[in-house]
Amino acid sequence: MAAVTQCVRAALRPRYSLLSFSLRTSPRLLCVATQQQNTGQNVEEDQSQSQNEQKSEPSSAEKLLTDEKAKLEEQLKEVTDKYKRALADAENVRQRSQKLVEEAKLYGIQSFCKDLLEVADILEKATESVPKEEIKDENPHLKSLYEGLVMTEVQIQKVFKKHGLLRLNPVGAKFDPYEHEALFHAPMEGKEPGTIALVSKIGYKLHGRTLRPALVGVVKDA
Repeated sequence: MAAVTQCVRAALRPRYSLLSFSLRTSPRLLCVATQQQNTGQNVEEDQSQSQNEQKSEPSSAEKLLTDEKAKLEEQLKEVTDKYKRALADAENVRQRSQKLVEEAKLYGIQSFCKDLLEVADILEKATESVPKEEIKDENPHLKSLYEGLVMTEVQIQKVFKKHGLLRLNPVGAKFDPYEHEALFHAPMEGKEPGTIALVSKIGYKLHGRTLRPALVGVVKDA
């Protein structure tokens, strides 16, 4: 009987050992499971945070690119404006230079023409000083001299006209301060006030620009 009892105890001993081992190790297993669960939650939180950071990072990069694009566009606009202004300035300089060259071609002979005007004045006075009644065949020398003076005066006026130099003999015209110089003002019957009644000295214009104003007498109100 005692032998049977010992055999039963020996058979049940491993089961009790396994049960007691299970009871002893179960808290550890519970801790490990709890740690694994917490670790899983931490991993998920880290992944979520990483995804949020990844989402926020492109927005920051896009903002930087947008700002850089705006700066480049502004710089491009400034450079384009400067380029256009430079082109406009260069075109203005070219036009002014061309105008100066053209004016130099037209008015480069201005000083020379002024000197020749004195010669033309002398010829005119010489022809006017010859008495018309003395120009006869009986005075061939005087007649030839007079005709020579007249021909010279006509020829010099042709040369003047060829180079754009024209006479101003404004008798009866309205007084123009840009073309005429008034020596006196006097009332005259039958003459409209403001008109030119007398030309003391012929004026000249070179290519439309007054080279020498005509010296005139102007009619005024009585």
